[in-house]
Amino acid sequence: MTEIQTKTGIITHLEKAERDFIDLCSTISEDIFFKQPKEKWSIAQNVNHLITSANMTRLAYRLPKFIIKIYGGKPNRPSRSYDEVVAKYYSKLKEGGKASGIYVAKPVSPKFTKKHLLDSFSNSMRILTNTIEKNWKDEKLDKYLAPHPLLGKLTLRELCYFTIYHTEHHLNIVKERLND
Repeated sequence: MTEIQTKTGIITHLEKAERDFIDLCSTISEDIFFKQPKEKWSIAQNVNHLITSANMTRLAYRLPKFIIKIYGGKPNRPSRSYDEVVAKYYSKLKEGGKASGIYVAKPVSPKFTKKHLLDSFSNSMRILTNTIEKNWKDEKLDKYLAPHPLLGKLTLRELCYFTIYHTEHHLNIVKERLND
């Protein structure tokens, strides 16, 4: 996916991943959206997980750069490609890696509607993409590291790649839920 390599490509793919996710979820009835499968996350919980992920990811792009450097350190390698980040994620999942801490989906409060959750997800992704667009030059995405709970330290470019794929990964999970 060479077109993802630039900041412009990253923004385009983040927006597309968000749009594809919203488009599918918008077609799902409230009953199915909130249905709690046995030992799996509901579609609503997947959305909630993506909201938490986008909000936490956004911190890496919003904090002052000197704080990011103090917290994450300096990369000692070039950024991995999109495909390499996806392969590392798959490898961690195969090893039994899964969401932990604040990323584990909890039951969704009945006070939230499907529209509220989808609007929150869309808003979180929009703020994330706007923050990257306004605060970061393309080449600077390779100069800073941020911790990831499953993948370890990632350059900010790699974190963008992960966020694109992570959203697509949960889109595929939602599609599976619709076939259950």
